[in-house]
Amino acid sequence: MRRIAIILIVAATALAQSCIPKYTFNGASIDYSKYKTLSFSDFPIRAALVYPPLQQLFENKLLDMIQQQTRLRVIDSANSDLRMEGEITGYNLTPQAVGEDAYASQTRLTVTVHVRYIDNKNPNLSKEQSFSAYRDFSASEMLTDVQDELCNQICKDLADLIFNATLGDW
Repeated sequence: MRRIAIILIVAATALAQSCIPKYTFNGASIDYSKYKTLSFSDFPIRAALVYPPLQQLFENKLLDMIQQQTRLRVIDSANSDLRMEGEITGYNLTPQAVGEDAYASQTRLTVTVHVRYIDNKNPNLSKEQSFSAYRDFSASEMLTDVQDELCNQICKDLADLIFNATLGDW
């Protein structure tokens, strides 16, 4: 009788543990038994307005996020399990708020990135999409004075959006 009770307790414990859902707090939803590598290409600037440090800043933010939140090995080969490539297609300034003197009081800086996410293991999961993020700043400030900080914030937002839409599978 005691053996049967022990067997039932062990079986119930094993069954209960197998029903526990797994959650990852890094946002990635990757089957690491299937996906091991990711190749990452440059994202050249193809926008009418060009801010040269933007390309490197954006690439570093996205690559850092991938390396910090996944176990994928980033390689230079086209034979990777996953591939991410694209271009920066927009860097725009637009007036947002008009003051009583009919001049803009707020200006919006918007950056747009076109991304191709290629899943070489399952082509149905491949995606091609554009992402945009922006920040507003006072029109009384010179863009050159706030550009570095705005681009840093925008690139972080873009990296979050792209990661969630591709590797996070949101």
